[in-house]
Formats: sequence, C-alpha cells, structure tokens
Amino acid sequence: MTALPTPSFGSPLVRVPEHGAPTIVHLTAEYHPFARSGGLAEAVMGLATNQVAGGANVVVFLPLYRGVRDHAPDLAPIGRPIDVDLGFRTEEVRFFREVHPPAGPKVVFVDIPGAFARAGLYGEGGRDYADNARRFALFSRAVLDAIPRLIVGPVLVHAHDWHTALALVYMRTYDELRARYRGTPTVLSVHNAGYQGHFPASMMGECGIPPELFDWRYLEWYGRLNFLKGGLTFADMVVTVSPTHALELRTAGGGFGLHETFQYLGNRFTGIANGIDQAVWDPSTDPHITARYSVDDLSGKARCKSALQRLFGLPQRKRTPLFGFTGRMVAQKGLDLILASHQVWTLDAQFVFLGSGEARLEQALLALAKARPRHVGVQLAFTDRLEHRLMAGADLFLMPSQYEPCGLTQLRAQRYGALPIGRRVGGIADTVEDDAGGFLFDEFKPGALDWGIARALARFADPAQWTPRMQTAMRRDFSWGIAAERYADVYRRAIGIARDRE
Repeated sequence: MTALPTPSFGSPLVRVPEHGAPTIVHLTAEYHPFARSGGLAEAVMGLATNQVAGGANVVVFLPLYRGVRDHAPDLAPIGRPIDVDLGFRTEEVRFFREVHPPAGPKVVFVDIPGAFARAGLYGEGGRDYADNARRFALFSRAVLDAIPRLIVGPVLVHAHDWHTALALVYMRTYDELRARYRGTPTVLSVHNAGYQGHFPASMMGECGIPPELFDWRYLEWYGRLNFLKGGLTFADMVVTVSPTHALELRTAGGGFGLHETFQYLGNRFTGIANGIDQAVWDPSTDPHITARYSVDDLSGKARCKSALQRLFGLPQRKRTPLFGFTGRMVAQKGLDLILASHQVWTLDAQFVFLGSGEARLEQALLALAKARPRHVGVQLAFTDRLEHRLMAGADLFLMPSQYEPCGLTQLRAQRYGALPIGRRVGGIADTVEDDAGGFLFDEFKPGALDWGIARALARFADPAQWTPRMQTAMRRDFSWGIAAERYADVYRRAIGIARDRE
C-alpha cells in the first residue's frame, strides 16, 4: 500500500512508522458509550478496543451527536475546520477529541451541527429524520477528507452498516479519492441487513452520488437508492456478525432482497460472531448486582433473583422459574410470538421485560402485566445497571427472534447462568448449545416457542440436571479475542486485494 498524502492540519493523531501495519479506521454511526441504540455501538467498541490491546493503531470516527456530550463534556478541537463539498452544497466540518481520553482507540467526533446536533440519532417520535440520506453521506465524505490530515501512513478503512457504506462508494468513484485511496483496503461489516438505507432516487444529487451508479449493479434497488448495496458492491471484503447469518443472507428468504449481491461476493464475504467484554459481564465481579456469584459458588444468584422480583413487584418465590427479556421491543425480536404464547399467559412462572420500541408492543406488554400482575413485570426505561440485574436474577432468557444476525443478549445471559430459549437462527444458532447452555427451536410460531419453554422447564424442575447446564453456559468463552483474530485474517485478505489493485 502507498502512504497517503498529508495536507497541513496540525499534529496528526497517528503517525505510522515506515513499513508499519496500517492504522485501522472505523467509520460508525454508533459507538459505546457515546451513541447507542442497539448492539452496533458495543460491537464496534468491543472490536476496536481488542484491536488496540493487540497492538494496533485504531481510530474511530463518530458523528458528534448532541448526546455525545453527556458522556464526554470536555472536547478539544483537532486542527482547523474544513469545507466539504457534497452535492449542491458546501458544509463546514470540525473535528474533536476528548480532552482526557481513556486508554484505547482514538475517537474522533465529526461535528456537522446542521446534521447531527439533534435529540435523536436517526429520528424522533418514532419517525426517521427526512434528511438521513444526506446526513450520513456528508459524514462519510467528511471522514475521507479528514483521514489523510489526521493519520500519517497507510490506513485500512472499516465501515459499519449502511450509514457509512457510501464512504466505500466515494473512494472508488471520485477521481480525487480514487487516486488517494487506490492502495487502501476496505472492509464493510453488516451488523443488521434488515436496515439498508433505502432512499428515493431523487437523493442522488443531494448525496453527491454519480448518476451512472443508479444501476442494478451498484446502488439501484427496485427503483430506490440502497446505500448498503453500494457498500457491498465496492468493498474489498464484507463481514457479517455470525457464520450462520452469512449463510442466511445468501438465501432468498434470509437476504432481505440482497441475496444475489451477497452470493456475488463469493469468498469475499464471511461471518464472524461478535464477542463481549467478559470483564464487564462477569457475575463474580459485577458491581451492579445484589450479590456476586461464580460458576463454583452459585449461592449469590438466589439473592439476585429475589432482588429482581422485588424490583418488578413480583412475589419472591425461589423455585418459580423467572424468564427475562431485554432489548429493542420490535417485531424482529419475536415479541409477537411471546404475546401469542399459551405458556406466557397461563404458566405459573414469572416474566420480566426490559426495553422500549414499537408502541404497539410496549402497550401489549403493559396490558399483559396488568392482566397477570403476580407473573409479569415490565420496565420500559432501560438502564445498563438494570440490564445487569436482570441477567443476574433471571433463570432463563427469551430470544424467539425472527432473525438475529448475532445477538449479544444470549452471550451475556449464559455468562450469568440464565439459559437462553431461542430460535435456531443467526448468531443464536452459533453461540447456544442446545440442551447444554440453552434451548433452541426452529419454527417462527408460538407453539414452537412453547415447546422450547416446556423443554427448559423440564430441566429446571430437577436441580441435578439444571445446575450442570448453568455451569456449562457460564464457562463459555465469548471474549473478543477469537473474533479479533478472524478479523485480522479478513484484513490480510483485504490488503492483498488492495495490493493487486495498485
């Protein structure tokens, strides 16, 4: 790879030694703890942090949303503002970093006030912002102008999801960027292909997309723009977040209309399961839970269960099975199956729900809690602390997902000895061992979920069968180390493709 030119911009953030490995540059719309709506934020943070621990230079670019300052109130500018031309307008863009950043990846906040100084990440009141296409196009374009100003030496650009996919399109279609980034390897991670960045074709000019790319081979998708498709087309390597989901995306039923594109990628497309920070998700050291416990001493889990029952206003019954659910309350997560489940409505068990999402599902769960007040608790106001307490107090976790690219809940739950009951899809299939660390079912039907619940309860009823299964789950290794090694192999392949392009 050739080194990138370095226009004057003050002192660079990273200066790669001659013949050194490229700086890994992550482009993302979310990054924990600064901006988070789901698993994307933690997945990018986990990977980037592990890469730094392994000795890599890593820089993360994130939009400067209004909410960022809740976590990083003291920011310092990096260099001077720059003017970014996109479509029919020029925007002034500034770049910031934390004044006292913690050890780990260097995070650069991209300040475009007109686009990101808003209450939400993607929208408000259940509606997307009307200008999301331009917002994230502008972010992607600005980062490409900033990289050679902030990083001396070669880089590898790793974009995440549709929000940043246009960066890979611009790199290969703008003359100036094509020359600058000719030897730069690119990787695109698809965290959730159910969200692709569909926009009207009229946004082509506004986003600075060359008109010849509105073609079925590039960004056109049933008469609309598809940002994710564009990124897939131009990326050197593509990764999704579990091996099984990589297979699903190549099928007509599981590819969200892009199965032919995923098929076309051939061996440039692979699946790598996400990890979790096992130091954070560890019941033996967790500061958020009522009592700590471990695989060798499970006694504290009973106290955690009692505390969770009190917290949700449920009777404190030690041997009553307690099912947990946490996450976005959307159709993808299988809440319609839960609400239609005979077991959930009739079983002498307890069910605790944490999270927010679609109004119809929130209201349906609140109605269920009202109908079964001694059996069902619902908390719509999500907090990290409450999620830890839910993991520690639950016996089982419901994950009847319609699809699940990877999923983090089943990884955390197993660490806390709460066995998942999940559909055999995506990352759930890859990370839950049936009748060992959890229980799997296949059909997306309420009856199939009920069958899974019945199988789990048969084991739960006998402590001699249940305890070994808890211990098996708690011993699983879901650390980022394994995933990071596999990403390193993807990077090596991307570097080879980029070298052949020079």
